[in-house]
Amino acid sequence: MTKALIVTLRDWWEAQPEPPQISRVHLIVGKFTCVEPVSLQFAFEVQTRHSFLAGAELAIQETPLIAFCHTCQQEYTPEIGIQYACPSCNSPMEDIRSGRELKIDRIEYCSEPTPTYAPNL
Repeated sequence: MTKALIVTLRDWWEAQPEPPQISRVHLIVGKFTCVEPVSLQFAFEVQTRHSFLAGAELAIQETPLIAFCHTCQQEYTPEIGIQYACPSCNSPMEDIRSGRELKIDRIEYCSEPTPTYAPNL
């Protein structure tokens, strides 16, 4: 997963007329993705050493799991790993409104080009 993130960032970085120095990458990660933010940050730090992302921070915003019950016509927050059914009527969780996101929200960078690094990916 971390490698896919780095490859996506590298593709964007290489497409720039003058590749910028990336200082921070903002991700949105849903609670229902089974991605552990601490593990992701650790893997990102280790895998970006001596690369075009060296020193870049990974800022992760988690989104909660929110489902919608069509029977009750209301949103609810299931307890991951414990109770996924609607707490009011016990209907199974069918409509997830939030919690599956896994995307790059934005990239912070300065316009000064970075030194060229040999890809080690």
